[in-house]
Amino acid sequence: MAAEVERIDRSIRHHLGRARADASGGATRRRTLLAPAVEGVAGALGRLHADRGIAFAADIPAGLALAVDPQDLDELLGNLLDNGWRWAAHRLALTATADPVTGRARIAIEDDGPGIPAEDRAEALRPGRRLDERGAGHGFGLSIARELVELSGGSLQLAAPPAAAWPRS
Repeated sequence: MAAEVERIDRSIRHHLGRARADASGGATRRRTLLAPAVEGVAGALGRLHADRGIAFAADIPAGLALAVDPQDLDELLGNLLDNGWRWAAHRLALTATADPVTGRARIAIEDDGPGIPAEDRAEALRPGRRLDERGAGHGFGLSIARELVELSGGSLQLAAPPAAAWPRS
């Protein structure tokens, strides 16, 4: 039964996302500046998680815009950055780059938290699946983020940063 519910949920989300993309112009939709979106979402989350004392830094090229609906971008950033704030020990960073040849952007969000074990990463992207039941949440954030990225023609990968990326204090 759970597998069937998941299949139906995935189908509904897919079709709603396609309808939203079509309604906003699909591939011709307007471009959304990344830096102001990150600033707004990170500002709100920073206040929400102020008691954690997490240092946030963003490195985004000036003028970098994505072919994604502003509301979708806010939801995507909100889900991913909220996870970062929840799990980071001390630091959270967002780095964006643009490939001048393809015009594609790469956004990396890294924190110095425990990470998701490699064998659990695919499971973490399944709708309604939580690997840790502590705290608030329903297990849909990462799957929604993945779907939003895929509807915009991208891909979402969960990975561990290089060991030297976060010097320990």
